[in-house]
Amino acid sequence: MDSNKETKHLDLGSSNFPRNPYCSDHVFAVDIQDLPDELAPVNYHRCDFALRPLPFPDSFFDSVSAYDVLEHIPRQLLQESKGGLVYPFINLMNEIHRVLRPNGKFLALTPGYPRAEAFQDPTHVNIITIETAKYFCGPVPPGGMYGFKGRFECISNEFDAHANHTSKDVPLLRQKLRKWHRKLFKGGLTHIVWELIAIK
Repeated sequence: MDSNKETKHLDLGSSNFPRNPYCSDHVFAVDIQDLPDELAPVNYHRCDFALRPLPFPDSFFDSVSAYDVLEHIPRQLLQESKGGLVYPFINLMNEIHRVLRPNGKFLALTPGYPRAEAFQDPTHVNIITIETAKYFCGPVPPGGMYGFKGRFECISNEFDAHANHTSKDVPLLRQKLRKWHRKLFKGGLTHIVWELIAIK
């Protein structure tokens, strides 16, 4: 990556508080809700990204994040206007891959199976396990059988403390202490963290 180039990050499902875990120069935000002008952050776009393409050109972003978002994306929907069964989660992963530059990073945090947090919210319709990321990674991603057209390389796919991923500047010692504290005193680790690289 050109060190003189300004970087761009997209945060999905951000509402009016977009995250910028990679400390990019420019942050874009997408959410399903309309926000009043006084609350909408700069570069805010309203889009139902579970059902529609992301409103950005190909290879536009250096990174994309999704904090507590993937569990709300349906796996299957019956849409007669689209010819029957559609796969919104697969389609979103296609869109994330499309808008990322080559070697762009995708960071996702989601409550993971078998933790109760994965199920307790009635709007959670997409239960993620440690095995789910594998459908989008490798030389021939298994998700291809369902229409996934991209390819990612996996950097990280593990249970971790949510707070460790608000920024990539969190010192390693602090990350380890948070993880240890969460395991011993807070009932264990609840979130699966993916960090994937777009291969193009």
